Amino acid sequence: MDLAISAVASDLASRFISILINRFSITSCAEEKAERLQRLLQRVETVVEEADARYISNSGMLSQLRMLEDVMYRSYHALHTFKYGDLEGADEGVRKGSLSLYFAAPLKRFQRSCATIDNSHDLQSALESLEAAVANMTEFVILLGGCERMSRRPYDTYLYLENFMFGRHAEKQQAINILLQPSPLNTNAPTVLPIIGGRLVGKKTLVAHVCNDDKVRRHFSHILHLNRDNLQIIDRESYISRRALVIVELTTDVTDEEWTKFCSSVSDMGQGSKVILITKLQKLSRFGTVKPVCLNNLSFEEYSYLFKVLSFGSTNMDDHPRLASTVQEFPMLLRGSLVSAYAFADALKKNMSAHFWASVLDRWRGVVESNLSMFGEHPKLLLESDRPTDIARFISPSTSLLRLMPPRSEADTQERPLPMLTFGELIEDPGILPRGDFDLVTWKTKIAPYCQYVHFVPAAHAEQKPEMLLSRRKRPSLFL
Repeated sequence: MDLAISAVASDLASRFISILINRFSITSCAEEKAERLQRLLQRVETVVEEADARYISNSGMLSQLRMLEDVMYRSYHALHTFKYGDLEGADEGVRKGSLSLYFAAPLKRFQRSCATIDNSHDLQSALESLEAAVANMTEFVILLGGCERMSRRPYDTYLYLENFMFGRHAEKQQAINILLQPSPLNTNAPTVLPIIGGRLVGKKTLVAHVCNDDKVRRHFSHILHLNRDNLQIIDRESYISRRALVIVELTTDVTDEEWTKFCSSVSDMGQGSKVILITKLQKLSRFGTVKPVCLNNLSFEEYSYLFKVLSFGSTNMDDHPRLASTVQEFPMLLRGSLVSAYAFADALKKNMSAHFWASVLDRWRGVVESNLSMFGEHPKLLLESDRPTDIARFISPSTSLLRLMPPRSEADTQERPLPMLTFGELIEDPGILPRGDFDLVTWKTKIAPYCQYVHFVPAAHAEQKPEMLLSRRKRPSLFL
């Protein structure tokens, strides 16, 4: 009997030791992969950063730049998940809750990144993709060395990420190339470049940065900004024989006759004058004379990277592993909203407390749940379609109905001034909520075109219907 017990105990001990050795081997192998992935990421990021500082006219190089950026952000996401995704003591309920809310109203572009996957397998997949990208990068780097370098102002090196446009390198280059190309000599019709994308994806920000490029500013003697209301208001005598860039934003369709008349007035300007058409309406691409620049939402990995960098700023993420684990949940709940990313990250960066971050995350989850319950849609989609959005749960579970209404125009805020509160202040201290009606500044951009998003918020006890409130609000001009 003793021999049998001894044999069983020996067998169990052997199996236990084997399991420990196997786990240690897997962990060591994964850590080696993570280190190699980190080294490769530094190489790829250096190339991408250098590409952003060069004029690239080759369409094939622009396509390869997009692929490099995509694999870079996917690899950063895999590395972050490996380092912090299984952190001991992490709030598993937070992760499951965020994922369930995400899948309740999915974004097609984010679906592939939100599935539950094995971290080690994800790390291996990212490493293989990055190794393939680096192996094919040599020709791109050689060609990049022959591209003209952009002039940089001395202070550009010291700017933080929130003070300049994130990503969109290839789209910016594509737009600049079209604007600098010589116009056909056999026609007086101006070149029309459509910039097409959904609400708040950065169309006007992209155009502002393109227009701020030194080559573009030297190429055009004048840059005009128009919208539908003043589409035909062009002083021809002031711009005759002067090459001009006309930027027009259209939020509604126009007839072919109206557009032809507008283009005729641009034709009276100097040879080489061009038009940038900013719109979210795909059908207006029919007015374009060149291939449009299309802006989509950032991929989940790219958006996640942006949010993490904004939230931590100059703080080392490794010094705050609990925050590094928590920060992964925000991108899933914010669902790609750039305005929300900057607003939330700005508040989180000022308070590096795990309790504060968890509290903000829980409050926003409550807002998402309440809007999905009441309206069947995520707050991001409600705000982008100018519909009332309930934010009561962001204050406290017991707060009565509190609606965030569509943005107010600048003229409306000046004509009817109300107490003003920033979203950052509301995040930091929900107790400062005014008793009556007030304006909520969800975000004020720090880069051109320097937009400010001001939403009217009626008092919590107000009994007016959302439809009545909507009719009293003037839709703001989205013109640059």
